[in-house]
Parts: sequence; structure tokens; C-alpha cells
Amino acid sequence: MHRCSSLALLLVFPGLLSAGWQETVRAAGLDPGQVTMLTGAAPGFSPGVEIIEVRSVVDKIDPGMPIVWEEPRRVPKFGVPAQAVVFTREKWSGAPLAAGYREGAKVVFWTAVDPGERGYERFPYLPQALAELGLRPVAATRSLWMFFDSSYRLRADPGYLAAKWRRGGVQAIHIAAWQHWEADNTRDAWLKRLIEACHRHAITAYAWLEFPHVSERFWQDHPEWRERTAAGQDAHLDWRKLMNLADPDCSRAIEQGLRRLLARFDWDGVNLGELYFESLEGAAGPARFTPFNPLVLGRFEAETGVRRERIFDPRRPEVLEQFLEFRARLAHQLQSEWLERLSSLREERPWLDIAITHVDDRFDRSIRAKLGADASALLPVARRHGAAFLVEDPATIWHLGPQRYVELARRYAPLIAKDQTLGVDINVVERYQDVYPTKHITGGELFETLRAAARAFPKVAVYFENSITPADWPLVAASAAAARIERLEDGSLLVDSPQDVSVAWEGCALLDGQVWPAGGAGAVAVPAGRHTVSPCRAGMAEPPLALADFNGRILDLRYDSSALLLSYESATRAIAILSRNHTTAALLLPRGRHTVRLELSN
Repeated sequence: MHRCSSLALLLVFPGLLSAGWQETVRAAGLDPGQVTMLTGAAPGFSPGVEIIEVRSVVDKIDPGMPIVWEEPRRVPKFGVPAQAVVFTREKWSGAPLAAGYREGAKVVFWTAVDPGERGYERFPYLPQALAELGLRPVAATRSLWMFFDSSYRLRADPGYLAAKWRRGGVQAIHIAAWQHWEADNTRDAWLKRLIEACHRHAITAYAWLEFPHVSERFWQDHPEWRERTAAGQDAHLDWRKLMNLADPDCSRAIEQGLRRLLARFDWDGVNLGELYFESLEGAAGPARFTPFNPLVLGRFEAETGVRRERIFDPRRPEVLEQFLEFRARLAHQLQSEWLERLSSLREERPWLDIAITHVDDRFDRSIRAKLGADASALLPVARRHGAAFLVEDPATIWHLGPQRYVELARRYAPLIAKDQTLGVDINVVERYQDVYPTKHITGGELFETLRAAARAFPKVAVYFENSITPADWPLVAASAAAARIERLEDGSLLVDSPQDVSVAWEGCALLDGQVWPAGGAGAVAVPAGRHTVSPCRAGMAEPPLALADFNGRILDLRYDSSALLLSYESATRAIAILSRNHTTAALLLPRGRHTVRLELSN
């Protein structure tokens, strides 16, 4: 039997809520003002006598996702009203812990306990539950980059993938090039269909490289060029099989293979990813420590006059420091050489954009010694080649939560030139640290991560598209929109956004008082900056020709007779989707800053 006095101590009454849930809901692009939030004993939600201890829960939004509370809570077993949908239950007893229902224009949502200060530590799928009950985001990004590995998706329909990605706000897809390094009729045909489908949906396609890994076949065919670890083994580290890029013959063969790869497919850009000496243990883990091939060790001896046998001599720690500096310089040299090679490809493909993905070494200062990665040295080189710089947060800080991106951006601000594109690469993966409520970044934590990153960095990339759960996809574009939107009394929207953004809107729209012909069904495309979207006045009509979708930056747009006059800017080819009388067409436009006249016949 449980005493009434002990039961009373467990109740949390309406209004006694941490504010974190509101930030989580806002991060998903939803309006917490449309929610009446209740917790504990509340009208219609009555506590029973039975007390349960809650540690593991199951959520209706994604029943297969393990959800564990960091601190168990003793909670009464509540009864819920008949009209309520139960979203979260205690794993073993099935006791309801979160439920909600519509009441007029609002959603009434109840939780058995306070959702927590962070907003997602007990009920990670609160935003999705509110969306299922009818809340809708107002703004959505169209500017996300995502990484894609076709080995997970070869049976998927390319058209389905492209449509899904664009709905999720994807502007560019970075495709694992090592899966297509050598020609293969079946795989090549599939990838060509995928790139075509992406272009039809205003998505550009980048060849994502992971040098020193080239491909499985390249590794098998060239044992003489394999990288070696300090333990004397071939450098097969996790999935990557590393080649010795410091060998001129090896490097020349890779460049020839890259040119063949770029010629076989209609790429819009190239991403040079993680070109350094990956080893999170550094010299402390000889089995993963590279480069230790004879050619590189010979260069070290020639430059320093120190024999290779001294590198790990505990009596000579200064030799290891010398080698780590030599190693960082070598990584920088290889990065610079490959950026030069990629730039030369623009002679044949002037539209080609270049990005480089590089692990952060400003937040975690041990990264340079462990991997040879030096962002401050590489950033000026990237700028010279017009390459976007994506900062990847290292695994060592994955547990620090969404606000780490604000600090990350602050540390890079002094290193970035005004005309340089800085982005962040978010790893949506299983974390090895003890984190709660989920090992996988999902729900409210994912949305707060995307929102924090989008407000801190001009460009956000996600690794990788297949690791975003089906439950999260519908709110990804909204959470990555950095726009601030105010609804005015006359029904207009005041939109302030650092990037072009899609805003939910029905019917004819005015942008700053002018008829605006950009946007798809149920949305209007709003350029970066501060703008007002308002309903068309009486007698006004939507232009017969519309810019249904566009993946560049809109500088100006107006309808002129039977055509659209578009001024835009784009780092690679821009893709314009035109629409007239249910007829659509995708047009590839040149890289750079241009004004074009767009027409579409019936």
C-alpha cells in the first residue's frame, strides 16, 4: 500500500514547468503559443494510487528508438481523457506519460512529469507529437547539404530519394564517390538516374571524396601504395583503406581516376573530405597511427637528420614532437596539392564548386597532434581556391549538446575572410559517450542541434541522410531554418532570415508590396534579408509563370510579360524549376552572379 502523503509529494501541478520545452518546440519550427502545456495532476489527467518507477520509455512516434531517462522518476499511474492520444508510455507497465488532444485552435498536451530544463531529456519526440496533433511550421530552409552513401540505398528509387531530400530542405547532396570510382554499368546507370532526379528537384550533386581512401578495388590492385601504420601493418582503419598520397606515382594514378569519375557523371561540385591522418588516439595508438610508410619516414630522416627508430624512443620525446610537426606539415601539403588539382578541373567544368570537410582543431586542441589537422593553416588555401570550408565537430565533443556550435563558430570567426563560406558538418550518429535520453541524435535534440548550427554558421551539412530517422525528416527543414518570423495583425508576415527561406502561404502573395512569383504549392520563397509577405489586394492575380523552386540565392525577381527576370547568385550551377499551367521544367543556370530571362511555353 502507498500512503497518500507519499503520493502527494510526487505530484507536479499545472504551471510548474521548466521553460525548456518551449525552446525545443521553437527549434522544430513550431509555435509553443499554440500549446496549452500541462504536467502532473491536471483536468482530465488523474493520478491513481499505484506508483511506478520510470527509467525506460517507449514513444509512439518511433517505438523502436531506445529512450532512457538519465535520472529515474517515481510517478503515479495516471488516467487520461478519452479524447487524448497517448504518445509516451513507461516501457514495462505501459503507463501513460505523455498525451495530447486538439481543443479548438490549440493543442492541449500533458506530461506526467516536467519535460526538463533542456526540453527533450524525457520526451524527445514532443515536437513530432505536436505536429501529429496539427501544429505546422511556418518557415523551412532550402539550403541544407547532406552526405549520401549509395551502398545503403542502391535499391531505392532515385526519384523518391530526390523528392524526399528536397522536402527535407536539401540543396546539395554529397555522394560517396569511392562507391563509383571504377566504371560499372549497373551502378553507373543508377547514379546517373539519381543525379538527373536531383536536378529535377533543384538539388545539386557533389562527388564526395575521402582520401587517402580511394576505393576497395584500388586498395586490392595496388598493395605497393598502401599506407602503413606505426605497428607495421597495412592501414585498414575502420571502413577506410588508406593509400600513400605522398607517393607521386600513387597520387598521379588517383588524379587520373578522379578525372575519369568526373567525366562519367554530371557533377556540380567536389567535396574533399577528411584529408589528414585519422587517429583519435594519435601516437598513443600505434596500430592506427599513420603515415609510417618507408617513403614518408625517409623524408622525415632527410629533413631532420633523425633516424626513424627514434620516433617512439621514450628517452627522446622531442623526436616524437618533431615527427608530429612534420606530419602536420605533410597533411597541409597534401591538402594544398589536392585543392590545386581540383581547381584545375574548372578549366573543363567552369561550374564546379569545391568544398573541403575538415575536423575541428580549435575546440579540441589535441586534434592537430592526433590527426595532423590544422584548420588555421588550411583556411587561407581554401579561400584562394574559392572552396567552402566545412568544420566537422570531432567525436570527442559530440556529447556537449547543441550549444557547442555557437562556441565553435565563435572560435572560427577571427580566421574567416568576409568573402569565404564557412559551414559546419553535423554528425547524426550513434554516440559512444553516456548520453541521454537517446544514443542517436533524434527528436528535440536533433532539432535544437540544427537550429543552433543554422544560426551560428552560414552553411549546415548533415552526415548523413540515411541516419536521419523517418520520424525526424518531416521537421528537419523547419528546424534548420534560421528565419525569425512575426505575424502581423493584418495577416502579413515579417520575415527576417540570413538565407533564402520557404514560408508557408496559401494563394497570391506580395513581397514588400509587389506581386511575388516565387514558391511552390502552399509556400512562398522569400529571399535573404528582412521582408514582408502579405496577401494580394483585390483584383490582383498570381502571374501565370512561377519560379516553383530555386536552389541559388535570389537577388531580385519580377514577372515581365511572359517571362521571369531573375537576378541570382550561386557557388555552382543554379537550378530553376519553372511552372506554368501544371507544366514544369528544370533549367541549369551558370555559376556566379547573373541576371537571366526565363520563359516556359505551354
